[in-house]
Amino acid sequence: MIDVIMCIRRREDISPEEFHDYWRNTHGPLVRQHAPKLGIRRYVQHHANETGLEAIVQDSRGCNHEDFDGVAVISFDSLDDMAANGAQPEALAASDELLEDEKNFIDHQRSLIWFTDHHEIIA
Repeated sequence: MIDVIMCIRRREDISPEEFHDYWRNTHGPLVRQHAPKLGIRRYVQHHANETGLEAIVQDSRGCNHEDFDGVAVISFDSLDDMAANGAQPEALAASDELLEDEKNFIDHQRSLIWFTDHHEIIA
């Protein structure tokens, strides 16, 4: 399985509450709608939860204090399947629609995205 991981920062002109509501209740259903066309097997949104412990844990490990508003994990069966599905005309149209919607709440220039091999250790 391959995962596309996106560490997301919200646009600065929207509040954290607006960001989380839009991502969960507008963008999430749009991804669900297009998942079959794109070959998406799993989509998980991880919304940042300010606990006050972040700095303590980050400092104890010597980590950066990068603040993201959330992390999206999009899973596919394989890179080959993702590429094959993504090349279909209906998938290209779906990808374009999702990207346009992301522009409503994501600051892409301050976000990160990468591809990973999925190795589940604890189910």
